[in-house]
Amino acid sequence: MDEPTDALLNLTPLDGRYAARLAPLRGIFSEFGLIRRRFLVEVAWLEALCAEPGIPEAPALDADERAWLERLAETFSPDDARRVKVIEATTNHDVKAVEYVLKEKLAGTPLAGRAEFVHFACTSEDINNLAHALMLRDGLAVLRAAQRDLTGALAALAREHAAQPMLARTHGQPASPTTLGKELAVFVHRLSRLGSQIDAVELPAKLNGAVGNYNAHLAAYPAVDWEALARRVIEGRFGLRQNPLTTQIEPHDGMAELFDALCRWNTVLLALDRDIWSYISAGYLGQQPVAGEVGSSTMPHKINPIDFENSEGNLGLANALLGHLARKLPVSRLQRDLTDSTVIRSVGTAFGHSLLAALATRKGLGKIRVNPGRLDADLDQAWELLAEPIQTVMRKAGLPNPYERLKALTRGQSIDADAIRAFIRSLDLPPADQARLLALTPASYIGLAPQLARRAQA
Repeated sequence: MDEPTDALLNLTPLDGRYAARLAPLRGIFSEFGLIRRRFLVEVAWLEALCAEPGIPEAPALDADERAWLERLAETFSPDDARRVKVIEATTNHDVKAVEYVLKEKLAGTPLAGRAEFVHFACTSEDINNLAHALMLRDGLAVLRAAQRDLTGALAALAREHAAQPMLARTHGQPASPTTLGKELAVFVHRLSRLGSQIDAVELPAKLNGAVGNYNAHLAAYPAVDWEALARRVIEGRFGLRQNPLTTQIEPHDGMAELFDALCRWNTVLLALDRDIWSYISAGYLGQQPVAGEVGSSTMPHKINPIDFENSEGNLGLANALLGHLARKLPVSRLQRDLTDSTVIRSVGTAFGHSLLAALATRKGLGKIRVNPGRLDADLDQAWELLAEPIQTVMRKAGLPNPYERLKALTRGQSIDADAIRAFIRSLDLPPADQARLLALTPASYIGLAPQLARRAQA
């Protein structure tokens, strides 16, 4: 599509500030993207009708005619979409305008005699639901590529830092040690699992007429298997899933499933953003400076975690829209109302904010640098964390009141290595158990964390 004449006058930042980052979505979720896919559906339906032996009035296309129609669909341009909008100004009906443009294209060609089979027996929703499903499929390809790239980068970081000990925090307080890589691997696993759920969602579609019963179809050609014909277009041509039972509209349950799945993925990403932000704030992670970039207008030293903050903000906007779409779209009064038409136009906005978030987090991950010195120093100040393994080994040995004794020793106390080791030596433990505890440090008390982290795969 053409660039806006003045980006400063755009209503939303998606088409202004962030337009360049969202270029891959513009040809999908824009008005042009919708009109183009409506045109593709109309062409596919015409081809299917001509291929049906039971419709002799729409004779079969020869190879040249099919190739011509395919080129017509493939080369549909912004100028063609503008012609649709010109006609729509008169018809006040956007789908009917697409029908008229296709008929214009057929006029004066060998296919002119088939013009009245354009949009044959269709309701507008037959065209729209397929067009929206195709938009979602194509938009998902862009969004999922960005999500997989992010998850892959996170998995690489998890494996790289699988063995880097780190002070864990539960309720914000020091807890049993972990490794940085393992904590990142948790998010890799969560995002990968939810990504599989997104990929598993089927996008249903319909081509069954005004209220879903093939009424007009059968009135004209009662001997044609219209369900099978519709399936050949929906599943064979477009790779979607036929919904056999609908009203005038495809009820959007598949869309709702998809938007819920995207919400869940985005929510986990938001949790990752906040954790990374906290690690940067604690000094565990640093950020590589970018030449020319300004962190603060008054504090020259600052490198702010703006990528993760940008991602968090966009995720909030994306999920607000996705959540509303998932709740609203499956609800339509009786055989249909137009409330779905109103809100479905915001799907591209939801995808835009989701894509911005994934790109921002990915960019941020590329800039972070691990600070082992700070990580190790914090652990070395937390010898009280060894109270857990000591009391566990005491339980094994049958010593009295292990939890209570370690609680008295460590809770609210500043405990160093000497104090911990003196306590261990005072215990009547088997020599092997005592030696193992004496060798333990907060940095080595990490269990299987390195092994778990090294399994991280996007």
